[in-house]
Amino acid sequence: MKKRERLNKHWKVSLLMVLAVLACVSSIAFAAEAAQTSSGTAWWFWPMCMFFFTFTIGLIAPVSGVGGGVLFVPIATAFFPFSMDFVRGTGLIMAMMSAFSSTPHLMKKGLANLKLMTPILIVSTVMSIIGGVVGLWITNAFPLGKYYLTIALGVVLFIIFVVMSKAKKLEFPEVKDIDPISRALDISGAWFEPNLNKVVHYRTTKMPVGLVAFAVVGMIAGMFGLGAGWANVPVLNMIMGAPIKVATSTSMAIITVNDAAAAWIYISNGALLPLVLIPAVLGISIGARIGAKIAEKAKPTFVRYLVMIILLLAGIIDIIKGLGGLGIIPKII
Repeated sequence: MKKRERLNKHWKVSLLMVLAVLACVSSIAFAAEAAQTSSGTAWWFWPMCMFFFTFTIGLIAPVSGVGGGVLFVPIATAFFPFSMDFVRGTGLIMAMMSAFSSTPHLMKKGLANLKLMTPILIVSTVMSIIGGVVGLWITNAFPLGKYYLTIALGVVLFIIFVVMSKAKKLEFPEVKDIDPISRALDISGAWFEPNLNKVVHYRTTKMPVGLVAFAVVGMIAGMFGLGAGWANVPVLNMIMGAPIKVATSTSMAIITVNDAAAAWIYISNGALLPLVLIPAVLGISIGARIGAKIAEKAKPTFVRYLVMIILLLAGIIDIIKGLGGLGIIPKII
């Protein structure tokens, strides 16, 4: 009986994900078509497309630990008729809202580790503010500079994808030597893993290396308005030894503070448009609440491959977009 109930739950979740993805694909298709004749498009069309698009991202975000900006920014810039500054500002707010919507549930279940995220936030928050200032300056001072940076980001994402695809034991890494900082802060935790039907205990390590990595991540996140989940998860998982589900959940908790700091740079410069922001926030908030419950029950292997797919997709989009902006290849997106 319990097995049948579990199968029914998985079936309902899968159906919901499929319907949401279809809605997202449809909205992007309509957006691409309407972009050809945008003068005759009703005012509510773009907000509606934005809502369905961000709702789908909201479902994916808590499971993958990616706030959503890494997918939102390149795709929205390609298919929606909004300025890149508006898209980047909205991307940060949207990633922050998805994290706010899902983090309480993840912390309640013991998946998001407060001890682990606290020292990281001190470094990444400061660097994300600096990155936001630098990003807006590059856009204004060097029109083509953003395309070089976009290509560089795509290459970085692709490298992370390759490393994750070859790494072993990412679901439950073995931590043998613990660095002095992690030992002094007693960074450890435990959660009940329903797929194993037992409580999983873990510890993390290499905090000094992690802090340096998160300084770079914070800088890039603020510069591109992407949120930081695209790199939070690999750093927490592959460098610091956090289990993949802990890495994705703690990543969402980090985004709540990190993106809030970077977002003020865009707010103070007027880089937010209500027509874009409101449907995006509504879509991501509703989707993330559902996604948090999916994240709790998702299999670690599924989470790993979802993260890898998102990194690969975002990397390809960024490289194509950057090369197209520079005129090296035909401008596709």
